This record gives sequence, structure tokens and C-alpha cells, in this order.
Amino acid sequence: MASNKKYWKSVEELDENSSIVETLRSNEFVEQIPVDEFLGDKENLSSSSTSRRDFLKYVGFSTAAASLAACEGPVVKSIPYVLQPEQIIPGVADYYATTIADGFDFANILIKTREGRPIKVENNNLEGARSGANARVHASVLSLYDSLRLKQPKINQKDADWSQVNAKIKSSLEDAKAKGESVVVLTNSTASPSTDALLADFMAKYPNAKQVVYDAVSESNALDAFQTVYGVRGLANYDFSKSDVIVSIGADFLGDWQGGGFDASYAKGRIPKNGKMSKHIQIEANMSLAGAKADKRIPLTVANQKQALVKIYNLISGATVGTPKIDKYEADVLKAAQQLKAAGTKGVLVCGIDDYDAQMLTLAINNQLSSEAFNTSNAILTRKGNAKDVNQLVSDLKAGKVHTILMSGVNPVYTLPNSKEFVEGLKKTKLSVAFSMKEDETALVSNIAAATPHYLESWGDVTLTRGNYSIQQPTINPLFDTKQFQEVLLSLTDNTTSYHDYLKSSASASLNGKSWNKTVHDGFATTEVVELTATSADYSASAVKLAQSKSNGLDLVLYTKVGLGDGQQANNPWLQEFPDPITRVSWDNYVTISKKDAEKYKLENWNVANGGLNGSYADIKVGNTTLKNVPVIIQPGQAVGTIGLAFGYGKKESMKAEMQVGVNAYELYANLNSNQSATISKASGEHEFACVQLQKTLMGRGDIIKETTLSTFVKEYENSEVWNPTPMVSLDHKEVPAKTVDLWESFDRTTGHHFNLSIDLNACTGCGACVIACHAENNVPVVGKSEVRRSRDMHWLRIDRYYSHEETFAGDVELKESAHGLTNVIGTLSDMEDPSENPQIAFQPIMCQHCNHAPCETVCPVAATSHSRQGQNHMAYNRCVGTRYCANNCPYKVRRFNWFLYNKNSEFDYHMNNDLGRMVLNPDVNVRSRGVMEKCSMCIQMTQKTILDAKRDGREIKDGEFQTACSSACSSGAMVFGDVNDKESQVAKLAEDKRMYHLLEHIGTKPNVFYHVKVTNDKEKI
Repeated sequence: MASNKKYWKSVEELDENSSIVETLRSNEFVEQIPVDEFLGDKENLSSSSTSRRDFLKYVGFSTAAASLAACEGPVVKSIPYVLQPEQIIPGVADYYATTIADGFDFANILIKTREGRPIKVENNNLEGARSGANARVHASVLSLYDSLRLKQPKINQKDADWSQVNAKIKSSLEDAKAKGESVVVLTNSTASPSTDALLADFMAKYPNAKQVVYDAVSESNALDAFQTVYGVRGLANYDFSKSDVIVSIGADFLGDWQGGGFDASYAKGRIPKNGKMSKHIQIEANMSLAGAKADKRIPLTVANQKQALVKIYNLISGATVGTPKIDKYEADVLKAAQQLKAAGTKGVLVCGIDDYDAQMLTLAINNQLSSEAFNTSNAILTRKGNAKDVNQLVSDLKAGKVHTILMSGVNPVYTLPNSKEFVEGLKKTKLSVAFSMKEDETALVSNIAAATPHYLESWGDVTLTRGNYSIQQPTINPLFDTKQFQEVLLSLTDNTTSYHDYLKSSASASLNGKSWNKTVHDGFATTEVVELTATSADYSASAVKLAQSKSNGLDLVLYTKVGLGDGQQANNPWLQEFPDPITRVSWDNYVTISKKDAEKYKLENWNVANGGLNGSYADIKVGNTTLKNVPVIIQPGQAVGTIGLAFGYGKKESMKAEMQVGVNAYELYANLNSNQSATISKASGEHEFACVQLQKTLMGRGDIIKETTLSTFVKEYENSEVWNPTPMVSLDHKEVPAKTVDLWESFDRTTGHHFNLSIDLNACTGCGACVIACHAENNVPVVGKSEVRRSRDMHWLRIDRYYSHEETFAGDVELKESAHGLTNVIGTLSDMEDPSENPQIAFQPIMCQHCNHAPCETVCPVAATSHSRQGQNHMAYNRCVGTRYCANNCPYKVRRFNWFLYNKNSEFDYHMNNDLGRMVLNPDVNVRSRGVMEKCSMCIQMTQKTILDAKRDGREIKDGEFQTACSSACSSGAMVFGDVNDKESQVAKLAEDKRMYHLLEHIGTKPNVFYHVKVTNDKEKI
């Protein structure tokens, strides 16, 4: 049975009388170029010296204004090396293994450099690496070239040198030591053995000093619970590929939960093999990435989530702790518990409730199950923060008990909910020092702002897990007069050793027999670890406390977006312009609320004529703190009685004006707990969102998402026409398969390479790492909020998010088939278009499909777009005159028109408009000028380099060598790229899979990108 569900991307589409949707479907470009205004300006016309002017003038193209400028691209002269460094070969990329460890994101990665410049992040795919770079990690290379970085240390906001800084700090430390007063070192979770050793040396010299570890987004309750049971301050690790049943309560484990990085193992179990796939049940308040991928999603308030956890604990352990019934979803929760128990060792429960007792029960349940996916021996060590110690520090500062404070990797003035109290206490210290890359909120109120380097300019070591020791190495010399915190610690302890040498000597205990050079080359070393043993604990007491949970007002769930995380990279334009996978909003944070609650509080969203989304403002109050004028998004799937708000926005200091967006959710982060009781009220005014949801629609065509159930897939596997039907078209008044009808004669594609890209809808989690990787590889410009709102974003790759109405797959089909008679059918379909309280979600990456029979190629009047024998659809930018005919003729809406010159244009104050920011540009890809069409090139520069490298080496190309930016960034394995003419390649085998289908195959474009039918577990069996 093939999927015939009703899919919708935006609530606006559900209004059958919406003139906006109808207009957008029939109008490719929502705003016209002011042609008359331009052509009427004699000065503009006379200043253009293009030879194409008369041609355009007489033919009368409507895009003359934008096209003229395309013929006058800037000329940049290359300057050769006077003395070329021996290790650098111009035009050849070098790769260095390193580790990102910024206190929030941790991963083993590779850094691509060109002529000594880091320009791109890649996954480190060596066995044993803890890789899986997310969108922020891929974007971190751009943060290296942030023009607002601190370029040298400052004392009282005045430029200083390091000798002055060291002398001032040392003098203060000696004074504190002599007086016996307190010294505090406030750091993020460094997870660094060498830094811990340096701090131990520091405290040996200054016994009055102590360290406080502070994570902006706290995992303190989970850490406390794990430490209680296992005696180690860490977090349990999970391998979801070993699970048949996954139950998640409030844990977005496909997002940032406990550091993330779980999507690869999760995807392995979600691709149907041998008639099986893992079951996933998600209980949560906010609609998350994990919730979007779940087979069954149960939207509950935080109090109900705690009660659900107790019910599961009762069933698994045999306890009898009484809990009230959960309205509407009681049976679903009990069924989830039964399936988890039946799965036994093949079951696992994960929990993101920010509560010590909830985390204790999570450990108890997994131990009771003896879950194979639950791994404590290789515990995660990248979260170490202690909320109690942080709260005590604020009290001590207010009481004037701290003489000197050194802060590294933290910005408490921005991230603490009681930051005003922290600032008051800071003024009472004799010396405050902020080690920071930016003159941020904390650096500005500290006596000394000590400029630190970016991680790509630094040495370091990190224990990502108990079995993974990783090395951080510099990939470029420091751009500014900066020093690492560790270097200063060495100086303060009178140790004349360089940090590199100190690191090298201290690493021997962690190298597991590997040489230092080998570890630096690989980026990490793995070690065998002794399994941790659980101690006895009073789990029943935790269950009793949780069972008594009640909601007071609305439950506010604070979370991090996969784009901005904790806000460290808020000045990164790639991340600001990255559309959120769920809401599809960029350049903003907002409060998410259910439709029912929105109606209750009179909060609204509406679309305007050009497809832009507008919304109400709301004031949110937690305790005595009110956050005013928060934009509102009505989110399908948001649990009634709950609201959500993302961290990371609202920063002001050391931020470009364009990126000072959103509100600061940390103000509501009372006691560093992400679950709060809140009240909400409507505020005046309306907010304009940069939401891409109604943009670049596929014109209402069906068969975009193909979906079936596991039972149908297994039962009718050999008869795939049942669940993956071949599109039919009419030929000579007879229905024939669409792929048998051609308007053109096909050329022989069996000779040489022919590239295909496979995308598995089961494995894609919508994380967006591919979007940022594409940005970095292909010099995609950032256009800003106002341009995105005008449908002018330049992303070569987008991830469409679709909702479907019914909560069960069979529900849509049954409802449609039960309707009889014209009036009944119309009424039924109208009812189905009402937004579901708990919709299903599907993600679908869309880029240029590189059609073998491409509609764009036939309408280009200057042959700017053409096809190669290798299957790639090319763009010759210098030929393009900007007619936009190709975009109008593209059924996939994947072409982007360069409305402006985004490079070296003062109107766009992003990375392409300052010399430092332009250092990130990839020299293998030209920077496009104004007035041309651009789109996915299937990374032709990467495929050609692979071919040339093999030719130089005199060898055949191995399967897996061919990559695009998106396929290499995809840690879940959803994207597989390769040569289909190599019949042994993975992509060739995937092309023959019964789940394979082409997007809009009935129109006969014969794409080189193909998808795999999404298979879901039968909802009735979950």
C-alpha cells in the first residue's frame, strides 16, 4: 500500500481559501525587479560598458537590471610567494586531525587548509574516533575569522601587553595568598588532563585557590545522578544500533542532548534490514528532532513526563509507586513500558528531564533491563559543570569573599540567570580576569580581558570519553596577539616549559602505547577501560518524589537549537542564517506554543502576501523575572500546557548589528534548570520572521515523500509496486511507465564515471550539518534576515520539513477511503487539513537533482547551464545573463538568483565583506558576482580532484573516495555519493534497491539524485 497521505509544510497551506499560497504556487519570484526605474536612469545605463547591453535591450528581457552588473565582475590579481614554505604546495589542500572542545561541542575532526588557511571542517572517520560534526562544528572554521575577535589583551578596556597582564595577575595572587583570601578559577568543562594537571600545580602553589566548573547549559542533575551510582562525574554513553526498542522521555538525542553525536548509531537501526527496524517512542513537550523521527510521539507536560517515567519504572522493576492517570495518553505510556520490558537487553530508555530523581530512575531502568545500548564503561566526560558550586560562587562574590577570580571559556554575565548579582560581586573582587576570544559581556566588566586564540590556533588534549584521548593541534599560526589559558597558568606557576612540551610530556600516560606523533596524526588514541560498577541507591525515594509532580501554570522547556547551541558562535552568519529544522525560521529565537494555548492567550501567526511569516509578541514570566516581547511561533506537536524557548540569542557585545537578534533565554534559567513554571501574556506589536517555510514550494505536486509501513514493506517486498509504485503517464492514450517515455534521445552514460547521490529518508535526521558544509565548500553567500524574508536565501541545499495530518499512517488512508459522495469527500478532506495536535514529520534534503533530461538546460537562451557525461548539471557563470528562465522551469525549485553582489559590498556586513572573513573562502570555487543563477554543482571540484589524484597515482578509484560536501558531512549515512558505473559501489547497489525512487519521476527529468521510501513501524503495534 503506497502512501497517499496529505502532506503540508505550513499551517497557511491548510486554508483552502488562502490566496497567499495560491499566489506563491504560481509566482516563482515574489518581488519584481524595478526594471523601469533602472532603465529610466540614463546615468546607470551609460556607466555600463557591457557588450551584452544592446542584446538584452532589444530582446527585452525583464531582468536587464541585474544582468548588466554580471558582465562586470571584479578583477583580483594573484601575488606569488616570494619565499614559498616547503610544506605548502599552492593549489593542494592539506588536512590536519584535531579536536574541537569549546565547552559545549566536542568532536574528533579534520581541518582542510589551503595555502595555510583553514577553510573547512571534515569528519574524522578513523575507527574509534568520536566524530559526527554537527552544524556548529562545521561552522566553527568561520568563527576563526571573526573580525570582532580580541586582538590583544586589555587592562581596564585599554590595550596592554602580556608582561603587564602576567605581572598584574601574579601580584594579585600573591596578595591573596599572603592575606589568606580566596582565589577562584572559573572554567567551562575542558575535559583536558593536561589542563587539570596545570590547575593542580597552580593550586599547589596557591593553596587558597579552587576551581569551579560551569557549563552555560547545565547537565548538573544528570552528572550528580551518574556520580552517585558510578562514582565518576560523567554521563552514560549509548549505542542505539544495539536497541530494538528506544524510549526517550524529554531527550532530544538527535540534537544536543548530553553532547549529541548519537545519530549515526540511531540511523543504523532505523534502516529496515531483514524485515526489521528499531522502534522509537518519544515522550516530550517541545517538538524536537528526535520527536520528529519517532514512530510514536506522546506530547506531555514535564510533570506528566515525570509520572510516565515512574510508570515505566514500576513495570520494569516491579515497584508499586502510585501515580495519577495521564489524561488521553495513559494507555500509550503503559504500552511503551510493556514494549520496553519485552525488549529486555535490546531495550533502552533515555531521559532529558532536568531533575536528579528522573536521572536516577533512568539509570535504574537501564540497569534493570541490562541494556546493551547503555554503556557506562565508556562514559562521556565532556560535561563536568556543577550548578551548586556555581550558585555558591555567586553568593561568595556578593559577600565579598573572593579576592581574585580567573575565568576561562565562560561568559557568566550573559549566561547566568542572576548575572546582575554576579556583576555586583565581580566589582567586589580585587582582580577579575576574563580569558576570552571576544570582548564579550564578561570581558567588558572584568579588570583584564585576556585575548585567547581560537581552537584552530591552539594545542590541547581532551578525554571525550573514558576510552578516547584526543589531541588538539593548531592548523594556523595565531592571527593575533593571543595566549592560551594554559600558557598563562604555566607562567603563573613559574614553569618555563612551553605548553606544547608540557602537553607532550603529560600525554604519555594516556597514549595507550601509541607514539606522540601517531596520536597527533590520527587526532586521538583509544584505550581499554575498566567497566564501572553500579552501587546501590534509593531509587524508590526518587520514584515517590517524581510521582507527586504537578504543573503550576505553563511548563517552560528551555532548549538549544542545532544551529546556535549555547550561543558561543552567535556572531557566525552561517549559523544565524541556518533555518531551524523544525520551524524553518532563521535569524530568530521565539517561544513555541501549541495551537490550543495560542488561541487561549490570543497569540497568532499569519502569512503576508509575499509568503513572509508574521506573529504576535508575548511576555514570559518565571518567578520575578519577565522576558518581554518574545516572538511567538505556533508549533504543531507542542504539548498543550507547555512552551519552549531556545538559548543562545540576545547577545549584544562584540556582535555585528545584523546579528544582535532574539531574546536572552538565560534570564529565565533559574537555578540552571531547563524546566520552569511560567506564565505568558500577549504583548503589543507584530514580529516579522525570516521563515523559509512557504518558499520554493514544489507547486503542490504529489509523490514527494513516499512512505509505507514495515508490515506492508515486508509482506509485499517482492511486489514493490504496492508500496513504491512506478509513476504512469499517457502515451498514445495508454498508460505506460513514466521512465519509458522520453522527449529527448538519451546519450550513452555507461562510459567513464557517472555520479549519483542517494538519500535515505529513514536515516536523515534533519540535523543540517550538510547545509553548513555546503556553505563552507562552495562559498555560498549570507544574505541577511530581510533578504531571506523576501525568498532570496542562497542555500544550495535545503532540508524540507513536511507534516502529515493523522497520528497513525493508516489513519490518513482509512479516512480518505471511507469518504463517499462529493459533499462527504470534500468535507473529509477539509477536516483532514486541520492541523493535527500531534503530526508526523518527514525531512527531505533537496538540492539540484542533476537531471539527465534537465528542463533548465532547454530554456537557457545563452547555454549557461549544460549537462556533462558524468551526470552533473553545470553552470557557466560568465555566460549567465540572469534571465531566470531556468529557475522558472525547474520543478524542484533549487536554483538561486544572485540578486546582489554579496562579496565586498558594504550593504552586507558579513564575512565576505572584510579581509579577515574572506580568508575562509575556498579558492577552488569562484565567488559569484551579481545577476547570475547559482545552484548545487554536485561539488565538481571535489570529484575532479579525486579523478586527477588517482590518475597521478596510476590507480583505480576506490569506492567511497568520491564525495560531495553534503555526503561527507552526513554522519547518519543518509547521503551516499558515488559512481553508478562502478557496479560494485555502494551507490550503484542503492540505485537498484526496491526502496529507490526519483523525485517527481512522472515528469521525466531522470535525476541523478534519488531517494529511498520512508518505512515506519506500524503505529498500531507500538
